[in-house]
Amino acid sequence: MRMTSWKRCLMQTLAVMTALSVFTYNTAEAQVVPGSGYKINEVGDDFEDEDWSYIPNWPKASQNLDSQTRHNLGESSNGRWYESAYRGQPDIIRRVPTPAGGLPGSKGSLLLRSKFTGIPEMITRKQQQDDFLANVNGITGAISVANSPSFVVRVFLPPWNEWEQRTGATFGIRADCEGMVVKSEEKRGLFGIRIREKRKQDAYWPGFFIQYNCKKDPKYDEDSAIVLIRSDDKGRDLFGPYITQTGWWTFGMSFTPDAKVHYYASPGVDALTQADYITSQRPYNAQTQRLVTFFFNVVNMDDGRTWSTNWIVDDPELFVLRRWW
Repeated sequence: MRMTSWKRCLMQTLAVMTALSVFTYNTAEAQVVPGSGYKINEVGDDFEDEDWSYIPNWPKASQNLDSQTRHNLGESSNGRWYESAYRGQPDIIRRVPTPAGGLPGSKGSLLLRSKFTGIPEMITRKQQQDDFLANVNGITGAISVANSPSFVVRVFLPPWNEWEQRTGATFGIRADCEGMVVKSEEKRGLFGIRIREKRKQDAYWPGFFIQYNCKKDPKYDEDSAIVLIRSDDKGRDLFGPYITQTGWWTFGMSFTPDAKVHYYASPGVDALTQADYITSQRPYNAQTQRLVTFFFNVVNMDDGRTWSTNWIVDDPELFVLRRWW
């Protein structure tokens, strides 16, 4: 039976669309939604173990301020989390009941909170931060972007009156990456200024910061927050979604063979989709090559009196689009 002309046309159109979809996938790796592919069960946590615990091994590190690491570093009893040797860990790291509206069936989440975010037994009276690191590198090793790794985490934003009452960064969801950083350098010579590019293998830390806009600040009529994206190719923070409603949010980042970093966020705890896409960047003009780990920042004004906001996270998960391990 001969194929009618309209059927032949339809078949040709479908063939072209299929070819275009394959071409798009191969050339636009940016469309890897965090949470796609295979979950690496050995990394991340659901905090459902009632015996979950953390051994802080005080005093904490503050290498960024006074060059002191203070080994041994803190570590969770399950080996999935550890203290940053650079900034130290939050003052409170504790399993808590999952707040209402969380993932279905979740009974446990993790509370992160700090008062002394600077040097132990000192007060800097400046904004400081603590770090809490997922053990990715120690379990799987750094993951090549050829495998399109991604991570997802649910974060509970408490009611506005429970936030540290100041305008500024308050929480970070970030990645530890390695790649080739390209920097422009000006050289002045006999024939004027010459710009030379220098390439260097380096580490950098893209991610999200949640900035609180406090209504006690004359600049703001009401409480709100904004998601800041770190960063564009010049290292500048970009504005992401505004937050006017507290409760659960889901954040995710993916890292693809085109050397880009991709940012997604959405209110609620549903799986991320392409509709939650914010932006794709080459942070600091870096050609991203490997994901080393992901981590959280707890930020406050290190005045010796003021606690940070209570930050609760649940089910941080790591995925790869291509299985290699």
